[in-house]
Amino acid sequence: MMAPVDLDLAQVRAFVAAAEHLHFRRAAESLSLTQQGLSKRVARLEEALGTRLLDRDRSGVRLTPAGARFLTPARAALDAGAAAVEAVRQGGRPTRLDVWGHLYAPLRTVREALDAAAGLHVEVGPGRDLPGVAAALARGEVGAGFGRFHTFGESLDEGLAHRLVRLEPVDAVIASDHPLAAEPELRPARLSALRLILPAAAGRLDFLGRFAEQFDVPVLPGEANLGLDHLLDQVRTTPDGFTLLPSELPLAPGRGLTVVPLTDPTPLYAWSLVWRRDRPDPAVPALLHAFATTGRTRRWLEYDPARDWLPEADATEALAG
Repeated sequence: MMAPVDLDLAQVRAFVAAAEHLHFRRAAESLSLTQQGLSKRVARLEEALGTRLLDRDRSGVRLTPAGARFLTPARAALDAGAAAVEAVRQGGRPTRLDVWGHLYAPLRTVREALDAAAGLHVEVGPGRDLPGVAAALARGEVGAGFGRFHTFGESLDEGLAHRLVRLEPVDAVIASDHPLAAEPELRPARLSALRLILPAAAGRLDFLGRFAEQFDVPVLPGEANLGLDHLLDQVRTTPDGFTLLPSELPLAPGRGLTVVPLTDPTPLYAWSLVWRRDRPDPAVPALLHAFATTGRTRRWLEYDPARDWLPEADATEALAG
């Protein structure tokens, strides 16, 4: 059997910097080391592992086959070390969980999951939207996020990991004097006779945009998000308008509005937990466990493609889970 090797993370960090820069001087500068100091650390790591990790010649620095194999787990070792240090430094400080999608009341789901997680110290805060929470995660300001995840085409989403934790049916909210409001339930395709009222600018509403596209529903352009009451007032005063809201949202729409369930198929809104892939907060595993435990009891992840509708990426994840 080969003797175990106790990795020195300072040496591993020197190797990773050299592998990423492919230039010893720039790598040394990035770590505030001399070039000689960085070279010595890499050499000692190679000696401990018994193999060369980097080749240097006049053309530059190159990873050896062993170095290429070592690079990914080396990065993981540095991340694990950073997470261990952060866990100690926290000293019982709660993990920050930012939520978005406030019109759909994400705290309903978060509260249920946290109530089932004894000893999990979480501080919940507001996030503007997914890009905003992704930026806060990248800066290390929050440990995790909760809301609807989707690819938003920016560099920030490249370092994110996410897991689907709840699928929630949505209902149509329609002016009570519209003929469709008298129906006990509606197929989404029948809503093409109405116009979907957006609660905010379309670029921030991926789910509603995909719903409108799937079921050929005209859209009324959204303006500033002024809250649920403002949205309901818009529906109330727009004869051919409607909006979508989660079925379990505690909603008393008041005079002039009717809530109608959608079936055949039933649209589902996907809620996810989001965190940094390269720097996962120590509380993320416990958060995932809390959502999974509550989700099994509440049947949060039931999805039948023959009965329900999800945007394509959400459907793929739901089936894979």
